[in-house]
Amino acid sequence: MAKVAFLGLGVMGFPMAGHLAAKGHEVTVYNRSAAKAEAWVAKHGGRAAPTPRAAAEGQDFVMACVGNDDDLRSVCAGPDGAFAGMPSGAVFVDHTTVSAQVTREMHTLAAAAGLGFVDAPVSGGQAGAENGALSVMCGGAQADYDRAEPVIAAYARICRRLGDSGAGQIAKMMNQICIAGLVQGLAEALAFGEKAGLDGEAVVEVISQGAAGSWQMVNRHKTMLEDKFDHGFAVDWMRKDLGICLATANDIGASLPVTALVDQFYKDIQRMGGGRNDTSSLIRRLR
Repeated sequence: MAKVAFLGLGVMGFPMAGHLAAKGHEVTVYNRSAAKAEAWVAKHGGRAAPTPRAAAEGQDFVMACVGNDDDLRSVCAGPDGAFAGMPSGAVFVDHTTVSAQVTREMHTLAAAAGLGFVDAPVSGGQAGAENGALSVMCGGAQADYDRAEPVIAAYARICRRLGDSGAGQIAKMMNQICIAGLVQGLAEALAFGEKAGLDGEAVVEVISQGAAGSWQMVNRHKTMLEDKFDHGFAVDWMRKDLGICLATANDIGASLPVTALVDQFYKDIQRMGGGRNDTSSLIRRLR
């Protein structure tokens, strides 16, 4: 069992840290809103710390699941950042979806301080976090990954190292690119079926068993048909992720025409007031 700090207790981080405690790890938590950290301690035990540095002191591993590039920098660097408190040889594991650029920046800072750094974005959403069944895509040195993987296993269905620093973030971009196209295709199909007068539930029962089947179809078709989107991964966060994908594509000379188009469709949903809707709300603009 390890001594672990977990930074960021949102809809993903709260249950992820809970799985660490349930597996017997000694867990210290930090959250920008202290009340959330106290609520976690009340439910799972362990202790709360007032700063990332205080949370990281004496820990074997520091896990983070925050919002964006700037949030990651704020919990890693500076006098109150985790790097300032972590003992030499400890490993920082970042589960945030951020740019590969900031990942490599933080990896360089960590290495200069004698620390390991693994970028390990996740897929599986809130349900995956709560059920301990996330897919974890990792980048970083093999030795750092090998040390961290048994700890990550507390909330992972699958965990793989895919290359050096930044590789995990590139893999997560690929994940989001796939999702964008899948959700738009599903939205178009369901809206098309509604216009044609077919029973969407009955149709999905059939086509989900064939080549059109996907996680999105199985897990989102019902709420899409019912026009319910107050759950799941928010459009605002998806646009943040797709922005990272598009910027990276520009940097490396890749073409993402479908992703760019669906990003604009999500922009339409934001204009409709649906920024906090689940990503499956793309069907709203087709009705």
